Amino acid sequence: MLDLRPVGYVIGLLVAVLGLTMLAPMLVDLATGEEHWRVFAQSALLTIFIGGMISLACQNGNQEGLNIQQTFILTTGVWLALPIFAALPFYFGETQATPVDAFFEAMSGLTTTGATVFAGLDTMAKGLLLWRGILQWLGGIGIIVVAMVFLPELRVGGMQIFRSEGFDTMGKILPRATEIASQISVIYVALTVLCALSYLLLGMSAFDATVHALTTISTGGFSTYDASFGAFSGPLEYVAAVFMVLSALPFVRYVQMLNGHHGALLMDRQVYGFLLTLVLLIAFATTVLITLQGHEAGSSLRQVVFNVTSIMTGTGYASVDYMGWGNLLIAMFFFIGLIGGCAGSTACSVKVFRYQILFASIKSQLLKTQSPNAMVPPRYEGRKIDDDILNSVMSFFVFFFVTMGVLAVALGMTGLDFMTSISGAASALANIGPGLGDEIGPAGNFAGLNDAAKWLLSVAMLIGRLELLAVYAMLTVTFWRA
Repeated sequence: MLDLRPVGYVIGLLVAVLGLTMLAPMLVDLATGEEHWRVFAQSALLTIFIGGMISLACQNGNQEGLNIQQTFILTTGVWLALPIFAALPFYFGETQATPVDAFFEAMSGLTTTGATVFAGLDTMAKGLLLWRGILQWLGGIGIIVVAMVFLPELRVGGMQIFRSEGFDTMGKILPRATEIASQISVIYVALTVLCALSYLLLGMSAFDATVHALTTISTGGFSTYDASFGAFSGPLEYVAAVFMVLSALPFVRYVQMLNGHHGALLMDRQVYGFLLTLVLLIAFATTVLITLQGHEAGSSLRQVVFNVTSIMTGTGYASVDYMGWGNLLIAMFFFIGLIGGCAGSTACSVKVFRYQILFASIKSQLLKTQSPNAMVPPRYEGRKIDDDILNSVMSFFVFFFVTMGVLAVALGMTGLDFMTSISGAASALANIGPGLGDEIGPAGNFAGLNDAAKWLLSVAMLIGRLELLAVYAMLTVTFWRA
């Protein structure tokens, strides 16, 4: 019989830790004289109490390691339980959010999607604004751990290619898993501090710099203003773009660099592919704006660098309403959101390595067509791609685009127009943030959507953040019979 006590023990601990983090925004509200601090105090006590009780009730089951079945349940259960408790300050607080709005905002935060249902951010209590940033920051480091530890072992979406024992550049350089986790934490915190100091030096207030650093390094995109990053301009956009790129690179390579392998980052094929794709897209969009639409060169380059980087990495900031850039670039923004960053980073969406494996497979098939007797297996990083990895990646693509299509149809059935439905489905499933159109585009938010659409999008954020197959596997009869 399936023993859920080890799963409950871990989830209970994480819920209790989440409750402790509520004390930070409570102190901010208390220091600024906001009565909202009481909401955080009550939410923290409730969250810590429930999480602690769950953990205590299940602690006698924490005797051995988790099996595969329990790991699947834990991976999904954590990302479902935490948003429920993270939503409490929104539900009980000054926003008076409905249950669906509170859950949507919390899910968007922890999955680092960045879609929001709140307007009036400019006047919102600072504690709530900080809480939104904290949720994204926690979600960012959480997804790195999931991508490095859980998904490769669960053989999800081709992530098994990054298992230490099957990847020389990782297995020979990296220390033990516990040391990896601690070093990643140090790197993550260091990048956040460096980002905050950079924002501060360029004119942001200490509070804005802190919150935006939390949401930049997590590639989350929550801002403290309704205008998002449009409230700032100039060098800040370039600095933000640099840190978004750094956060979209594989953190495991940073760890390797700390351990003496200084060229690890530049030798990673997916890093090269990500940076090359980003540069080409920026060059294309800038050329279109300057030559075809007559925009000024300096501002065009700055806006393109920022917004293309933001969407491709799944951060979701917007410094300008690019819906006015013409249909060609609007279509480009839709598709670049489906690229994503590197595996093992805070970035989201499909990920560059999967496209590289897909193209390697296509190339192999083309060569076999020309020379039927030739032995031309697809390769990645100079290694032959195993059939199980290839099948896993292809399954991911099929599930991703079928899910996006089904979700778009379901959203349309709730009354949304085509543009909102298809871009909303892509935005939620790829954890991008803003969609397209007047309602959920870069100048809008998700507040006006009906409750059914918000529930659908909330589920899509969870599915997309966990690489689809980790969730879908639990929907099969075979899984529960295992």
